[in-house]
Amino acid sequence: MTQHNASGSAADVVDILTTDHKEMMELAGQIKRSSNIEERRDTTETLIAEVMRHAVAEEMYVYPVIEKSIPNGTEEVEHDKQEHDEIVQVMKQLEDCNAADPLFMERVEKLEGLLSHHADDEESEQFPKMRKHISGEQLTELGKRWRRPKMAPTRPHPSAPHSELFHKSVGAGVGMVDRLRDKLNGRQTN
Repeated sequence: MTQHNASGSAADVVDILTTDHKEMMELAGQIKRSSNIEERRDTTETLIAEVMRHAVAEEMYVYPVIEKSIPNGTEEVEHDKQEHDEIVQVMKQLEDCNAADPLFMERVEKLEGLLSHHADDEESEQFPKMRKHISGEQLTELGKRWRRPKMAPTRPHPSAPHSELFHKSVGAGVGMVDRLRDKLNGRQTN
Protein backbone atom coordinates (compact mmCIF):
# COMPACT_ATOMS: atom_id res chain seq x y z
CA MET A 1 0.00 0.00 0.00
CA THR A 2 1.43 3.37 -1.04
CA GLN A 3 1.55 6.10 1.58
CA HIS A 4 0.10 9.47 0.63
CA ASN A 5 0.74 12.99 1.82
CA ALA A 6 -1.86 15.53 2.94
CA SER A 7 -2.65 16.55 -0.65
CA GLY A 8 -3.49 12.94 -1.59
CA SER A 9 -0.50 12.38 -3.89
CA ALA A 10 2.04 9.65 -3.24
CA ALA A 11 4.26 10.66 -0.33
CA ASP A 12 7.94 11.08 -1.07
CA VAL A 13 10.54 9.39 1.08
CA VAL A 14 11.33 12.62 2.98
CA ASP A 15 7.70 12.91 4.12
CA ILE A 16 7.67 9.25 5.13
CA LEU A 17 10.95 9.46 7.06
CA THR A 18 9.71 12.56 8.88
CA THR A 19 6.48 10.76 9.84
CA ASP A 20 8.50 7.77 11.08
CA HIS A 21 10.62 10.08 13.24
CA LYS A 22 7.50 11.61 14.82
CA GLU A 23 5.99 8.18 15.49
CA MET A 24 9.20 6.94 17.13
CA MET A 25 9.41 10.03 19.35
CA GLU A 26 5.76 9.55 20.34
CA LEU A 27 6.49 5.93 21.35
CA ALA A 28 9.42 7.14 23.47
CA GLY A 29 7.09 9.67 25.11
CA GLN A 30 4.52 6.94 25.83
CA ILE A 31 7.19 4.87 27.58
CA LYS A 32 8.19 7.83 29.76
CA ARG A 33 4.58 8.67 30.64
CA SER A 34 3.61 5.11 31.58
CA SER A 35 3.74 3.96 35.18
CA ASN A 36 2.76 0.39 34.22
CA ILE A 37 5.90 -1.76 33.99
CA GLU A 38 4.42 -4.25 31.51
CA GLU A 39 3.14 -1.43 29.28
CA ARG A 40 6.60 0.20 29.36
CA ARG A 41 8.22 -3.06 28.27
CA ASP A 42 5.67 -3.69 25.50
CA THR A 43 5.96 -0.14 24.16
CA THR A 44 9.75 -0.33 24.32
CA GLU A 45 9.72 -3.52 22.29
CA THR A 46 7.46 -1.86 19.72
CA LEU A 47 9.81 1.14 19.57
CA ILE A 48 12.85 -1.09 19.13
CA ALA A 49 11.16 -3.00 16.29
CA GLU A 50 10.15 0.26 14.57
CA VAL A 51 13.62 1.79 14.91
CA MET A 52 15.22 -1.36 13.51
CA ARG A 53 12.87 -1.48 10.51
CA HIS A 54 13.41 2.23 9.88
CA ALA A 55 17.21 1.98 10.10
CA VAL A 56 17.38 -1.08 7.86
CA ALA A 57 15.17 0.51 5.19
CA GLU A 58 17.15 3.76 5.39
CA GLU A 59 20.42 1.91 4.92
CA MET A 60 19.07 -0.27 2.10
CA TYR A 61 17.21 2.33 0.05
CA VAL A 62 17.96 5.91 1.08
CA TYR A 63 21.67 5.94 1.89
CA PRO A 64 22.85 4.60 -1.49
CA VAL A 65 20.93 7.45 -3.20
CA ILE A 66 22.38 10.03 -0.79
CA GLU A 67 25.90 8.75 -1.48
CA LYS A 68 25.41 9.14 -5.24
CA SER A 69 23.40 12.35 -5.31
CA ILE A 70 24.41 14.69 -2.49
CA PRO A 71 27.79 16.44 -2.25
CA ASN A 72 29.77 14.76 0.56
CA GLY A 73 26.99 12.16 0.68
CA THR A 74 29.35 9.33 1.61
CA GLU A 75 30.54 11.23 4.69
CA GLU A 76 26.95 12.02 5.69
CA VAL A 77 25.96 8.37 5.36
CA GLU A 78 28.96 7.24 7.43
CA HIS A 79 27.96 9.73 10.16
CA ASP A 80 24.37 8.46 10.08
CA LYS A 81 25.53 4.83 10.29
CA GLN A 82 27.65 5.67 13.34
CA GLU A 83 24.56 7.20 14.95
CA HIS A 84 22.59 4.05 14.07
CA ASP A 85 25.29 1.99 15.79
CA GLU A 86 25.00 4.08 18.97
CA ILE A 87 21.20 3.73 18.91
CA VAL A 88 21.46 -0.06 18.44
CA GLN A 89 23.83 -0.33 21.42
CA VAL A 90 21.38 1.51 23.70
CA MET A 91 18.45 -0.55 22.42
CA LYS A 92 20.37 -3.74 23.21
CA GLN A 93 21.01 -2.43 26.74
CA LEU A 94 17.28 -1.68 27.06
CA GLU A 95 16.30 -5.09 25.81
CA ASP A 96 18.48 -6.69 28.50
CA CYS A 97 17.20 -4.44 31.33
CA ASN A 98 14.26 -5.05 33.68
CA ALA A 99 11.58 -2.41 33.03
CA ALA A 100 11.13 -1.98 36.81
CA ASP A 101 14.80 -1.05 37.27
CA PRO A 102 15.42 2.74 37.46
CA LEU A 103 18.25 2.17 34.97
CA PHE A 104 15.61 1.22 32.40
CA MET A 105 14.15 4.73 32.34
CA GLU A 106 17.65 6.24 32.18
CA ARG A 107 18.28 4.16 29.07
CA VAL A 108 14.91 5.20 27.60
CA GLU A 109 15.96 8.85 28.12
CA LYS A 110 19.30 8.15 26.43
CA LEU A 111 17.60 6.42 23.50
CA GLU A 112 15.12 9.27 23.15
CA GLY A 113 17.99 11.78 23.08
CA LEU A 114 19.88 9.83 20.41
CA LEU A 115 16.73 9.41 18.29
CA SER A 116 15.89 13.10 18.63
CA HIS A 117 19.42 14.18 17.67
CA HIS A 118 19.46 11.83 14.66
CA ALA A 119 16.02 12.99 13.47
CA ASP A 120 16.91 16.67 13.94
CA ASP A 121 20.13 16.24 11.92
CA GLU A 122 18.30 14.56 9.09
CA GLU A 123 15.31 16.89 9.07
CA SER A 124 17.24 20.16 9.35
CA GLU A 125 20.29 19.35 7.22
CA GLN A 126 20.01 16.18 5.16
CA PHE A 127 16.39 16.34 4.00
CA PRO A 128 16.72 19.84 2.49
CA LYS A 129 19.80 18.60 0.59
CA MET A 130 17.83 15.60 -0.63
CA ARG A 131 15.06 17.86 -1.93
CA LYS A 132 17.67 20.07 -3.64
CA HIS A 133 19.80 17.36 -5.28
CA ILE A 134 17.35 14.48 -5.86
CA SER A 135 14.42 14.84 -8.24
CA GLY A 136 10.89 14.85 -6.90
CA GLU A 137 10.16 11.81 -9.06
CA GLN A 138 13.05 9.87 -7.53
CA LEU A 139 12.02 10.87 -3.99
CA THR A 140 8.47 9.70 -4.72
CA GLU A 141 9.77 6.45 -6.20
CA LEU A 142 11.85 5.89 -3.04
CA GLY A 143 8.68 6.57 -1.04
CA LYS A 144 6.84 3.87 -2.98
CA ARG A 145 9.66 1.40 -2.29
CA TRP A 146 9.79 2.40 1.37
CA ARG A 147 7.66 -0.40 2.71
CA ARG A 148 9.68 -1.23 5.78
CA PRO A 149 11.09 -4.63 4.96
CA LYS A 150 8.99 -7.31 6.64
CA MET A 151 12.11 -9.41 6.91
CA ALA A 152 14.07 -6.70 8.72
CA PRO A 153 15.41 -7.55 12.16
CA THR A 154 13.08 -6.46 14.96
CA ARG A 155 15.77 -6.64 17.64
CA PRO A 156 19.11 -4.84 17.92
CA HIS A 157 22.13 -6.79 16.70
CA PRO A 158 25.09 -4.62 17.70
CA SER A 159 27.73 -6.87 16.16
CA ALA A 160 25.96 -7.16 12.79
CA PRO A 161 27.33 -5.03 9.97
CA HIS A 162 25.07 -2.20 8.84
CA SER A 163 25.28 -2.67 5.10
CA GLU A 164 22.91 -3.10 2.22
CA LEU A 165 24.42 -6.48 1.33
CA PHE A 166 24.04 -7.77 4.90
CA HIS A 167 20.41 -6.69 5.16
CA LYS A 168 19.47 -8.10 1.75
CA SER A 169 21.05 -11.47 2.45
CA VAL A 170 21.88 -12.48 6.02
CA GLY A 171 19.70 -9.77 7.58
CA ALA A 172 16.55 -11.43 6.25
CA GLY A 173 17.44 -14.62 8.11
CA VAL A 174 18.12 -12.65 11.28
CA GLY A 175 14.71 -11.01 10.89
CA MET A 176 13.02 -14.40 10.55
CA VAL A 177 14.76 -15.66 13.70
CA ASP A 178 13.76 -12.47 15.53
CA ARG A 179 10.11 -12.87 14.55
CA LEU A 180 10.14 -16.53 15.65
CA ARG A 181 11.61 -15.49 19.03
CA ASP A 182 9.03 -12.70 19.22
CA LYS A 183 6.17 -15.12 18.54
CA LEU A 184 7.40 -17.65 21.08
CA ASN A 185 7.74 -14.90 23.69
CA GLY A 186 4.36 -13.31 22.83
CA ARG A 187 6.03 -10.07 21.66
CA GLN A 188 4.01 -8.02 19.16
CA THR A 189 6.26 -6.61 16.39
CA ASN A 190 3.87 -6.31 13.46
